[in-house]
Amino acid sequence: MTRAVVMVIALAALAAGCEREDRPLRSEAALNENREAIALASNAPGPGGPIEYKSGTRAQYEKIAFHVSQGKKLFTWYNCSGCHANGGGGSGPALMDDVWIYGSAIENIAASIREGRPNGMPTFRGKIPEDQIWQIAAYVRALGGFVASDVASSRHDQLYAHEGESRLPSPPDTAGGQPGLAQPK
Repeated sequence: MTRAVVMVIALAALAAGCEREDRPLRSEAALNENREAIALASNAPGPGGPIEYKSGTRAQYEKIAFHVSQGKKLFTWYNCSGCHANGGGGSGPALMDDVWIYGSAIENIAASIREGRPNGMPTFRGKIPEDQIWQIAAYVRALGGFVASDVASSRHDQLYAHEGESRLPSPPDTAGGQPGLAQPK
Protein backbone atom coordinates (compact mmCIF):
# COMPACT_ATOMS: atom_id res chain seq x y z
CA MET A 1 0.00 0.00 0.00
CA THR A 2 2.74 2.48 0.89
CA ARG A 3 4.58 1.62 -2.31
CA ALA A 4 1.52 2.67 -4.34
CA VAL A 5 1.23 5.95 -2.40
CA VAL A 6 4.92 6.70 -2.96
CA MET A 7 4.51 5.90 -6.66
CA VAL A 8 1.51 8.23 -6.97
CA ILE A 9 3.39 11.05 -5.19
CA ALA A 10 6.44 10.50 -7.44
CA LEU A 11 4.29 10.62 -10.58
CA ALA A 12 2.53 13.77 -9.37
CA ALA A 13 5.88 15.46 -8.66
CA LEU A 14 7.18 14.41 -12.06
CA ALA A 15 4.11 15.78 -13.84
CA ALA A 16 4.31 19.06 -11.91
CA GLY A 17 7.98 19.45 -12.88
CA CYS A 18 7.28 19.28 -16.60
CA GLU A 19 6.75 22.64 -18.21
CA ARG A 20 5.59 23.25 -21.71
CA GLU A 21 6.82 26.27 -23.61
CA ASP A 22 4.08 28.87 -23.65
CA ARG A 23 3.28 29.99 -27.20
CA PRO A 24 0.38 32.12 -28.31
CA LEU A 25 -2.16 30.25 -30.40
CA ARG A 26 -3.17 33.26 -32.50
CA SER A 27 -1.15 35.96 -34.18
CA GLU A 28 -1.27 39.53 -33.01
CA ALA A 29 -3.35 41.92 -35.02
CA ALA A 30 -1.54 43.47 -37.96
CA LEU A 31 -2.02 46.89 -36.40
CA ASN A 32 0.41 46.19 -33.53
CA GLU A 33 3.56 47.04 -35.44
CA ASN A 34 6.97 47.71 -34.03
CA ARG A 35 8.08 51.22 -34.80
CA GLU A 36 11.73 50.79 -35.62
CA ALA A 37 13.72 53.50 -37.31
CA ILE A 38 16.11 51.70 -39.62
CA ALA A 39 18.50 54.03 -41.37
CA LEU A 40 20.53 52.80 -44.32
CA ALA A 41 22.57 55.97 -44.71
CA SER A 42 22.93 59.07 -42.63
CA ASN A 43 21.81 62.32 -44.12
CA ALA A 44 22.89 64.28 -41.07
CA PRO A 45 25.93 66.55 -41.33
CA GLY A 46 29.14 65.68 -39.56
CA PRO A 47 30.81 62.43 -38.59
CA GLY A 48 28.95 59.48 -37.25
CA GLY A 49 26.76 56.75 -38.55
CA PRO A 50 23.04 56.71 -39.05
CA ILE A 51 20.76 56.85 -36.04
CA GLU A 52 18.70 53.69 -35.51
CA TYR A 53 16.03 52.85 -32.98
CA LYS A 54 15.66 49.09 -32.60
CA SER A 55 13.07 47.37 -30.43
CA GLY A 56 15.18 44.30 -29.64
CA THR A 57 12.93 41.76 -31.37
CA ARG A 58 15.96 40.37 -33.27
CA ALA A 59 16.86 37.82 -30.59
CA GLN A 60 13.25 36.83 -30.05
CA TYR A 61 12.83 35.66 -33.66
CA GLU A 62 16.29 35.00 -35.04
CA LYS A 63 17.59 32.73 -32.29
CA ILE A 64 14.58 30.43 -31.87
CA ALA A 65 14.20 27.52 -34.30
CA PHE A 66 10.40 27.53 -33.97
CA HIS A 67 10.13 31.03 -35.46
CA VAL A 68 12.51 30.19 -38.31
CA SER A 69 10.52 27.05 -39.18
CA GLN A 70 7.26 28.99 -39.01
CA GLY A 71 8.84 31.56 -41.31
CA LYS A 72 9.63 28.75 -43.75
CA LYS A 73 5.96 27.74 -43.81
CA LEU A 74 4.80 31.33 -44.20
CA PHE A 75 7.34 31.93 -47.00
CA THR A 76 5.55 29.17 -48.92
CA TRP A 77 2.01 30.15 -47.86
CA TYR A 78 2.40 33.78 -48.93
CA ASN A 79 4.01 32.67 -52.21
CA CYS A 80 7.29 34.48 -51.66
CA SER A 81 8.80 31.79 -53.89
CA GLY A 82 6.78 33.22 -56.76
CA CYS A 83 9.32 36.04 -57.02
CA HIS A 84 12.29 34.81 -55.01
CA ALA A 85 12.26 31.17 -56.27
CA ASN A 86 12.97 29.41 -52.95
CA GLY A 87 15.59 32.03 -52.18
CA GLY A 88 17.67 31.61 -55.33
CA GLY A 89 16.20 34.63 -57.08
CA GLY A 90 13.77 34.97 -59.93
CA SER A 91 11.97 38.16 -60.79
CA GLY A 92 12.88 39.19 -57.22
CA PRO A 93 16.45 39.23 -55.90
CA ALA A 94 18.26 36.18 -54.54
CA LEU A 95 18.05 35.75 -50.78
CA MET A 96 20.95 33.32 -50.40
CA ASP A 97 23.81 35.68 -51.12
CA ASP A 98 25.61 38.31 -49.09
CA VAL A 99 24.72 41.31 -51.29
CA TRP A 100 21.73 43.16 -49.86
CA ILE A 101 20.64 46.53 -51.23
CA TYR A 102 18.52 47.47 -48.21
CA GLY A 103 20.61 45.70 -45.55
CA SER A 104 20.75 42.11 -44.33
CA ALA A 105 19.82 42.78 -40.69
CA ILE A 106 16.55 41.20 -39.63
CA GLU A 107 15.14 44.66 -38.89
CA ASN A 108 15.85 45.74 -42.48
CA ILE A 109 14.29 42.58 -43.92
CA ALA A 110 11.19 43.01 -41.76
CA ALA A 111 10.98 46.64 -42.88
CA SER A 112 11.25 45.55 -46.54
CA ILE A 113 8.39 43.08 -46.07
CA ARG A 114 6.24 45.56 -44.16
CA GLU A 115 6.89 48.68 -46.26
CA GLY A 116 7.80 47.20 -49.65
CA ARG A 117 10.58 48.46 -51.91
CA PRO A 118 10.66 50.28 -55.25
CA ASN A 119 10.68 48.25 -58.47
CA GLY A 120 8.71 45.23 -57.39
CA MET A 121 8.52 44.42 -53.68
CA PRO A 122 4.92 45.10 -52.59
CA THR A 123 4.03 46.32 -49.13
CA PHE A 124 2.45 43.83 -46.76
CA ARG A 125 1.52 46.40 -44.09
CA GLY A 126 -1.87 45.47 -42.68
CA LYS A 127 -1.98 42.22 -44.71
CA ILE A 128 0.41 40.06 -42.71
CA PRO A 129 0.43 40.10 -38.88
CA GLU A 130 3.55 41.62 -37.33
CA ASP A 131 4.82 38.40 -35.74
CA GLN A 132 4.53 36.59 -39.08
CA ILE A 133 6.55 39.35 -40.78
CA TRP A 134 9.32 38.78 -38.23
CA GLN A 135 9.14 34.99 -38.70
CA ILE A 136 9.48 35.36 -42.48
CA ALA A 137 12.38 37.76 -41.95
CA ALA A 138 14.08 35.23 -39.66
CA TYR A 139 13.68 32.52 -42.32
CA VAL A 140 15.08 34.84 -45.00
CA ARG A 141 18.10 35.39 -42.76
CA ALA A 142 18.44 31.61 -42.47
CA LEU A 143 18.40 31.31 -46.28
CA GLY A 144 21.38 33.66 -46.41
CA GLY A 145 23.22 31.66 -43.75
CA PHE A 146 23.03 34.45 -41.16
CA VAL A 147 21.57 32.34 -38.31
CA ALA A 148 23.13 29.60 -36.21
CA SER A 149 23.12 26.15 -37.77
CA ASP A 150 21.09 24.65 -34.92
CA VAL A 151 18.34 27.22 -35.57
CA ALA A 152 18.26 27.12 -39.39
CA SER A 153 15.60 24.94 -40.99
CA SER A 154 16.42 22.34 -43.60
CA ARG A 155 15.71 22.60 -47.31
CA HIS A 156 12.27 21.92 -48.72
CA ASP A 157 11.71 18.25 -49.51
CA GLN A 158 11.06 19.01 -53.19
CA LEU A 159 14.60 20.43 -53.55
CA TYR A 160 16.30 17.11 -52.76
CA ALA A 161 17.23 14.68 -55.53
CA HIS A 162 15.11 11.94 -53.94
CA GLU A 163 12.60 11.54 -51.15
CA GLY A 164 13.70 11.37 -47.54
CA GLU A 165 15.27 8.09 -46.44
CA SER A 166 12.26 7.22 -44.33
CA ARG A 167 10.03 7.49 -47.44
CA LEU A 168 12.23 5.49 -49.80
CA PRO A 169 11.04 1.97 -50.56
CA SER A 170 12.88 -0.69 -48.62
CA PRO A 171 15.26 -2.89 -50.64
CA PRO A 172 13.89 -6.28 -51.64
CA ASP A 173 14.59 -9.19 -49.33
CA THR A 174 16.98 -11.80 -50.64
CA ALA A 175 17.21 -15.42 -49.72
CA GLY A 176 20.16 -15.57 -47.34
CA GLY A 177 22.74 -12.85 -47.17
CA GLN A 178 22.30 -9.14 -46.77
CA PRO A 179 19.66 -7.05 -48.55
CA GLY A 180 20.87 -5.32 -51.68
CA LEU A 181 23.89 -7.56 -52.28
CA ALA A 182 24.06 -9.70 -55.38
CA GLN A 183 23.60 -13.40 -54.71
CA PRO A 184 25.57 -16.01 -56.72
CA LYS A 185 23.48 -18.26 -58.93
